[in-house]
Amino acid sequence: MALDRSDRAVMDGAVRHLVTHYNPKGNRVGWLMLSSILVEAWDLYSIAFVLVFIKDQYHPDPFLLGLAAAATQGGALVGAILGGWLADKVGRRIMFLTTMVLFIVLAVAQAFVTSVGWLVVVRLLLGVPLGSDISNGYTYIMESMPKGVREVMGNRWQFMFAVGEVLTLAVIAVFLLAGLDHEMLWRVTLGLGALPALVILLMRHDLPETAVWLIRHGRFREAKRTTLAMYGDELAMLPDRDVAVPKPRPTAFLADLRKDPIRWRATIFGWIACFAQGAEFATFGFYLPVLFTMVGVSSVLGNNFVLMALYSLAAVSGWVGPLLTPKIGHRGISIAGFSIVLVSLVVAAWAIWAGHNTVLPFAAAAMLWGHYWDASNCMTIPTLVARSEYRGTASGFAYMFVKLPSFLSIFLFPPLFTAVGQAAATLFVCIFPLCGLLAAIFILPEVYGFDGD
Repeated sequence: MALDRSDRAVMDGAVRHLVTHYNPKGNRVGWLMLSSILVEAWDLYSIAFVLVFIKDQYHPDPFLLGLAAAATQGGALVGAILGGWLADKVGRRIMFLTTMVLFIVLAVAQAFVTSVGWLVVVRLLLGVPLGSDISNGYTYIMESMPKGVREVMGNRWQFMFAVGEVLTLAVIAVFLLAGLDHEMLWRVTLGLGALPALVILLMRHDLPETAVWLIRHGRFREAKRTTLAMYGDELAMLPDRDVAVPKPRPTAFLADLRKDPIRWRATIFGWIACFAQGAEFATFGFYLPVLFTMVGVSSVLGNNFVLMALYSLAAVSGWVGPLLTPKIGHRGISIAGFSIVLVSLVVAAWAIWAGHNTVLPFAAAAMLWGHYWDASNCMTIPTLVARSEYRGTASGFAYMFVKLPSFLSIFLFPPLFTAVGQAAATLFVCIFPLCGLLAAIFILPEVYGFDGD
């Protein structure tokens, strides 16, 4: 049966009913979606810590070595857009299962490459399911939890990143202390990413499709069965029949956003914040191990312990920030986060220039604290304000703005680092939190508790 105006009204009412009343199985669904960030954190930061061993074994030129580090980010650019669109087209469940299967296979493949060139190829392909899974996971959270609660959960992604970073560092420290051969160390470290991915796949296997997606695609009977099983609510307002819903064009979400100035301004801010936080971390944060070694802070093993302490503090920040969001709003957490990062980077640049190496870890700690606040809501906001029929596409589009600066920065920052020196390069990074801060002040409307489904 074709969709008519009354069906559209019933669909809207059913979706509002869901996002207003239900938090399925506590926070289990949200944590299961965010758990994939552990996988991304493992892959992204393990390569940073073992890159030195890969370099010693294969002696690649700087261009190829930088590409090996950045390839996953490049693949995630494709995965974010493609995966978000497919999540809207074929469903959330199919996508979050498919991406984990692909990651398991490709993560294991990393451990068996025979050259840096092949490592680049595998990591480029590996980025596709990573980018897809994050955008799809945010879509699932926004459609499976009630307003207010879903934003706090979405903002916890940085906490999960920090946990993943600490776990990665701890495992590498154990390998170093055990005297593991360096080639074996980097191969096992990269391949181990498949293990948490397998656990996540098994835990997600029984999760159903989101009722919101089913409703928006006219699959009323399946939506009623899903909500009855999950919440004990059969959505009596929906008829016991399915309707044919026209498929929106992938780019239609941009035209839809422009109709509402609140949605549009919030989304524009989200894109700016995604780019700013991705760039600030992919430059200064990603190269912290290299930076500490260059300025004489510690040895390779010592670097690991210093970084474990820093990321443990970052995990606290990633936990506190979402808890503060209901009190100070999305604007408050963004303004505070970008301000802290901006000041911390200025101090770090001064410490490097003046030779005060002991100041650098404290400046880095402050920078990470602020970063885990300013990055917390950059994916939440664009996904939250998008209409549910465009939500996967909107989330993927936003994640593209995270991965683009990450790819460019990891790939291009080393030459800048070499050309202008550590202090000037660090000062250059201040451009990014400054842009994020100005966007939070002048563009972002307060959208905490936004009800736009």
